[in-house]
Amino acid sequence: MAKASQETARPDDPYAAQRARYEELYKRGKASRRDFSEAKGNPKDIPGDLVLWRETLPEGWGASRIVRRGQTLRIVNTLATPGVSVLLYRAADPTERLNMGDTVKIQWSAKLHKGKLLYSDMGRVLASITDDTSGRHDALAGGSSAFSNLARYGDAALRNTRDNFILLASKHGLSKADIPPCVTFFAPVAVDAGGQLVWSAPGASPGDYVDLRAEMDILAFISNCPHPLAPGAYAPKQVELLVWQSPPHEEDDFCATSCEEARRGFDNNHSLLD
Repeated sequence: MAKASQETARPDDPYAAQRARYEELYKRGKASRRDFSEAKGNPKDIPGDLVLWRETLPEGWGASRIVRRGQTLRIVNTLATPGVSVLLYRAADPTERLNMGDTVKIQWSAKLHKGKLLYSDMGRVLASITDDTSGRHDALAGGSSAFSNLARYGDAALRNTRDNFILLASKHGLSKADIPPCVTFFAPVAVDAGGQLVWSAPGASPGDYVDLRAEMDILAFISNCPHPLAPGAYAPKQVELLVWQSPPHEEDDFCATSCEEARRGFDNNHSLLD
């Protein structure tokens, strides 16, 4: 049985062996990982002939869209609203869906940014983050609800992400039982010294955007409601959504080759789709 390192071992630590195993695997994975600075990103201005769909999502509302494999969903935080929440499903079988626990675990980090992946509960890649001008996103706390709005703003009737997602689900033959934890972009959530999730300023800048390239046909739910930890009054602002045709994968596509875990995720995709 492996021994924990001196830095983390405690005499009464019942998880010393598991902790040491985690550290060993983390170091091994980190050693084989490409540097995220190699991720190329996308043009800020997408040529008009590549844009397939565009929509302004009003403050507080939600939208859904099928994004085909090889297309990219761009979310533009035009006015620096404090959080835009997203759920993804495999369009052909929505029982396969975004799994934020696996997304964090497989990539050894809760920090999402350009070059990272969004995984399904089947170990496949739903989408790649091919560009990101913010780098401040939340993979842990989830979206707002009537309960969180009541606690933070004193008003449970304010529009919230959970109810938006339930409404969108009903339009696609799904129910509230089909709403897993979401990712919230443009939400600078951190963990403080006491282990609590906190809003860590600064947030997004006006015009920040994130690009999600679909690695299979996906059903995307987008909710434009403030993150439950966002400071200040309830004041969401409109965002811009567009879907554009991505270029074909290059042989050394960063997202697909960034690490062993990424390659396995794409291998799982190819086994199903190709």
